[in-house]
Amino acid sequence: MDVRETTLQELLGGPKQYLVPLYQRPYAWQGRQRSRLWDDIVELAETRRTNPSATHFMGSLVLSAGAIVPTGMEFLVVDGQQRLTTLSILLCALRDYLRVHQADEPMLAESVHEQYIADRFKPGDARLKLLPTQADRDSFRAVVDGAVGADSASGVGDAYSFFRRALEAADDPDDPHDIERIREAVLGGLSFVSITARDEDNVYRIFESLNNTGLRLTQGDLVRNYLFMRLGSRGESVYSSWWLPMQQRLSVDDLELIFWLDAVADEPLLKQGDIYSYQQARLSKMSDEEIVAEIERYGRLSEHLAVIRDPSLETDAIVQAHLAHLAEWGSATTVPLTLRLLARRAAGTSTSAEVAGALAAVESYIVRRTLGGRPGQGLNRTILQACGELDERPVDQTLLDYLSTGRKYFATDSQIREAVRTQPFYLRGLKTQQKLILKWISQALNPKEEVDVGKATIEHILPQTLTPDWIAVLEQELGDEETVDMVHDQLVHSLGNLTLTGYNSELGNRSFPSKQEDYRKSSFTALNRLVLDAPTWGHSQIIARGDWFADQIIAHWIGPNERMQPGEIGRDWSMVHQAIMAIPAGHWTSYGDLAALVGTHPVPLGQHLGSTEVLGAHRVLQGSGTISSGFRWPDPADTRDPRTVLEEEGLAFSAAGAADEDARLSTASLAERIGLSIDTESPLDTASGGTFFDQLASANPPAAAHAVVQLLDAWRGLGGTVEYGGASESSAFMTAPGRTADGRSHWPFTVYPLSGTVEVVFQHLRVRPPFDDIALRDEFRTRLNAVLGINLGADRIDKRPSFPIDVLVAERSRRAVIDALRWFVRALGATPTDDEVAA
Repeated sequence: MDVRETTLQELLGGPKQYLVPLYQRPYAWQGRQRSRLWDDIVELAETRRTNPSATHFMGSLVLSAGAIVPTGMEFLVVDGQQRLTTLSILLCALRDYLRVHQADEPMLAESVHEQYIADRFKPGDARLKLLPTQADRDSFRAVVDGAVGADSASGVGDAYSFFRRALEAADDPDDPHDIERIREAVLGGLSFVSITARDEDNVYRIFESLNNTGLRLTQGDLVRNYLFMRLGSRGESVYSSWWLPMQQRLSVDDLELIFWLDAVADEPLLKQGDIYSYQQARLSKMSDEEIVAEIERYGRLSEHLAVIRDPSLETDAIVQAHLAHLAEWGSATTVPLTLRLLARRAAGTSTSAEVAGALAAVESYIVRRTLGGRPGQGLNRTILQACGELDERPVDQTLLDYLSTGRKYFATDSQIREAVRTQPFYLRGLKTQQKLILKWISQALNPKEEVDVGKATIEHILPQTLTPDWIAVLEQELGDEETVDMVHDQLVHSLGNLTLTGYNSELGNRSFPSKQEDYRKSSFTALNRLVLDAPTWGHSQIIARGDWFADQIIAHWIGPNERMQPGEIGRDWSMVHQAIMAIPAGHWTSYGDLAALVGTHPVPLGQHLGSTEVLGAHRVLQGSGTISSGFRWPDPADTRDPRTVLEEEGLAFSAAGAADEDARLSTASLAERIGLSIDTESPLDTASGGTFFDQLASANPPAAAHAVVQLLDAWRGLGGTVEYGGASESSAFMTAPGRTADGRSHWPFTVYPLSGTVEVVFQHLRVRPPFDDIALRDEFRTRLNAVLGINLGADRIDKRPSFPIDVLVAERSRRAVIDALRWFVRALGATPTDDEVAA
């Protein structure tokens, strides 16, 4: 093994060719990687004005020495092809820029082409200094030859277009040497460690063990490399017959994800980060013939995955409808099971009717579980474990029976009727999924009525903030010992009081007749039939519409096999206990607020708390803010005055004995604190944002997911924006308000939902004023390190260190992180307004 430091000039100069093996993934660098590389090059070019020997380390290249042919030496690029391809594209853009802007010195452009891009004296592809993998060759040849379409929509074309624009922007008319400095920085200033394996070296082991500064290899990349390295010379035909069509059929992310989607059906607890080790152990036991068969199987799975991603490709109308609903729902958890179902149908072991019934059971389970108040807990594991239940029996009945057994929260018809009347549907789960349930009910009633969930919002007919007119309506039906606030809390977030609208903010707490007029003009008439005919809108009307909703749900979504259901087990009070323990010192809630959260009445709630010890139960007061006369400590010997205890915790009381209303936690606030309600409505409700929040909710406890949402909301309040990445693991880039003098942006954090980390991007900040000053970066690091659970080392001040998402769960820690971000914004000179801070 030969190891040496080298430059791009040395690598590409002379009679050498670098071949990217067919098992390597196609060119995949995106705008963020290209921008980072370009910033580094521009910074290096500027540094070399005063320090000509300055270099920028690009990481390692792992090469395998190939044949010595008449035209020179061949090398296989085992690791580093993304960087080599990017730099070769940059050289093509530089050549073409020189041809246009320095046409009077043609040798400048031609020297770049002849020495580092292509040798005009060699035939065909042998002339190319770098020969990419098959999928990229046509677009790369177009860039090399300056052909029409060189800046096409391919990854290679996008990169070429980016560098052409970047060179235009970097050329200062008053500085005749700036582009030449960039050329010298690229060729002579970018340094690599070249690791060249010889025959006796295991190049793949070297490849696996390295971690370089290029685009990080995914688990899917490692599996693909293992498969084709096993096949050797047979790989070319297998690649062309099976792999390349699969690669063209799927997105880059899905091509990586398919290995996990397949494996997790058998190993529901398998994490995406463990895919390679799992698959390598499994594949190592197979013969070469079995490896070929496995690649063919993946090819067929890719056909099914393409149908799941685009249900319009499905020919059976009923199956297509259920696939479309599951795709709209947006959870990756159902995909492994759906893949298995479609594969069974393709193999002839299940019929289309059985697959349609199985998908209907999965859809019904998810919807009924959400309506029953259990939108997320344990759902992923339940669905994934269903794959192991499939056997020779009809899949529709098998899945329905499986979902109906044990404590899986598959709501029965009677439970649906009870939940729709009593549960605060608006406070459960993702807003996008709540809107989908309303949309599907509307479409079942009137299939011709178009419902655009993206533009619609959920409207409370009885408003969340009461006016005197609305109070008068509720007073008309008050029962014994009921108050307006108590009834309002029980009704306002229930399904019977909700509809879809395109102008929620305009309706607000207007009177019911005024709202009715707008509902008549709405496109959601199927949902509003009872609303339009109602003379008023109070307790009776909301309960009646809830019952109507329950009828539609029961008719549209099949219920569980009740013969498989467990016996009556009584009310589950665990959510009550979670909510009480989430009330911080110095705050309180009422029995009515708490009862509305779980869909019960304050009386049974009070009885339960009177007989059960729950930490923090003394913070649950009567609606007036007074302590219940029946309150007792769990220990009969405890004689402390509960008001004194609450005051010692920081809760203020009026002279009349009422707790401070500003310290009261409403039903909605309680739901937020225990992570029941993650609102991803606009501006978060985008395709990529939806992926981020789906991964966030599926991979993290509800409290951690909610803490991230609060962090992002606070960042927007400081004037920042959030952009979402589209890789197999999504990401949230927190971009600061304002830009540098040359138009560049700052982002202090990147949040990764599956990894469960918040990355502090010092490496990005070090080249952007004012954080190019190490003292400012260190101040930011010190402020973050003051937060319990964060420990960013001083040696990471120019790197990308991380801290766990879980740190944000504690309110004090989250506020401290937000305070550090507020300092960051002020350090940029983009101090938020008072209104932004308040937000």
